Amino acid sequence: MKGKILLVVGLGIGYVLGTRAGREKYEKIKATANKLWNDPRIAEQRHNAEDFVKDKAPDVAEFLADGAKKVVKQVASTKGDSSDGSSSSSAASKSSSSSSKKKPAAKKSSSSASTTKSTDSK
Repeated sequence: MKGKILLVVGLGIGYVLGTRAGREKYEKIKATANKLWNDPRIAEQRHNAEDFVKDKAPDVAEFLADGAKKVVKQVASTKGDSSDGSSSSSAASKSSSSSSKKKPAAKKSSSSASTTKSTDSK
């Protein structure tokens, strides 16, 4: 629904800016937009949306604040783990060494495969 509204607004703006029809067309479009904006059905929906946002804004703010706190704790614990120099850094070095072991193994298998192919083709 939001996309459709944005499309209509975009088309209206594009028409107003792109047309050379002049001030008369602009005034007509402006009057129609004002008429729609002030329509009681649309005004009611606007007020419903405003009330919904006012009700939900504190919950959303709290949710985002909690999420941000979790991220800060994760980053702080990750920084703390890497700067310790104790068992956590050795665990990090083990994981990095195991990941570095995996990469050359992949290279060896691909290079041995290419060697096998070249040997087979000879």
